[in-house]
Amino acid sequence: MTKKKKITAEFCFSKLLLKWHVQCNARQMPWKGEKDPYKIWLSEIILQQTRVEQGLRYYNSFISTFPDVHKLAKAPEEKVLKLWEGLGYYSRCRNLLVSARFISKELKGTFPANYETIKALKGVGPYTAAAIASFAYNLPYAVVDGNVFRVLSRIFGISIPVDTTHGKKYFASLAGELIDKKKPGLYNQAIMDFGAVVCKPVSPLCEKCFFKQYCVAFGQGKTNNLPVKSKSVVIRKRWFYYIVFKMGDQFAIRQRAEKDVWQGLYEFPMIETVNEITPAEIIQQTVMKGWLRRGRKKLPYKISKFTQQLSHQFITGYFLEIDVKKKQKNDWKWITKAAKNELAFPAMLNRYFDTYDSL
Repeated sequence: MTKKKKITAEFCFSKLLLKWHVQCNARQMPWKGEKDPYKIWLSEIILQQTRVEQGLRYYNSFISTFPDVHKLAKAPEEKVLKLWEGLGYYSRCRNLLVSARFISKELKGTFPANYETIKALKGVGPYTAAAIASFAYNLPYAVVDGNVFRVLSRIFGISIPVDTTHGKKYFASLAGELIDKKKPGLYNQAIMDFGAVVCKPVSPLCEKCFFKQYCVAFGQGKTNNLPVKSKSVVIRKRWFYYIVFKMGDQFAIRQRAEKDVWQGLYEFPMIETVNEITPAEIIQQTVMKGWLRRGRKKLPYKISKFTQQLSHQFITGYFLEIDVKKKQKNDWKWITKAAKNELAFPAMLNRYFDTYDSL
């Protein structure tokens, strides 16, 4: 039995990876090879926790609508949120706009050119800063994302949990040792692509992998056990009861102002409960809020149900349609279905709009 070769930080890891990248990596994305830090920044913010296939359309729309940072900085928030609609994580979008305005006004449109100043931008963390610094300026900062965690933990057989402070520091240090200092941008792209198309989370292409003679996980049959995570995600369940007040061809909406999911987006007047309740109980709460007059006994003629899974939340939404004869005296907006195309709504509400023609 031959002794298995051991790959170390000094043993051609980056050389083998770059060889694969040049000769075999056929993964295509419009921002690959891009040197404009503005476009790289946009792509990285859009792709945070978003699949490339989903993010591509948004990236193209943003570049087309806001070809430079000044155009983005001058845009009203509602327009930017509308363009972002459906991506989720709307705080990323608001941070994007804050940073664009800072770059446009305070830096005269010149994107920061060193790692620390890039990382100081709102919404930019170590990973995004490393990506921009290496891709745009060829600075030797290693990206450490889910793909990199997976590749390094498997090849080097590291069982330190990647979701701990110690684990993050350990992998960041190892990634910094391995990076090709002369070609950091090319190396970062190579290791992310390798994790995406070869060392995949499920069904990795181990038999075809050029690292298999060195890979600890492959040799020990632990591929499916790495990387290790110590924490299980706790999903919070929430119930949103939307009251769809209709008058003629108009309906009432309001803007979410709370620092919560979907902040800044529009929705119907809504009551949140700690558990599921009956339509009659919702009508009672609607009366207590003064949204309906007391003594009204007619229940909504249509009740619809939709759900939406977020990273740490599962939201069940009920939609109760009610016809009214006059508009409430509050801060609600009354709009038509056509007018709603100018405003950003959560994905759940857009599915409701697409499903029912009664609005």
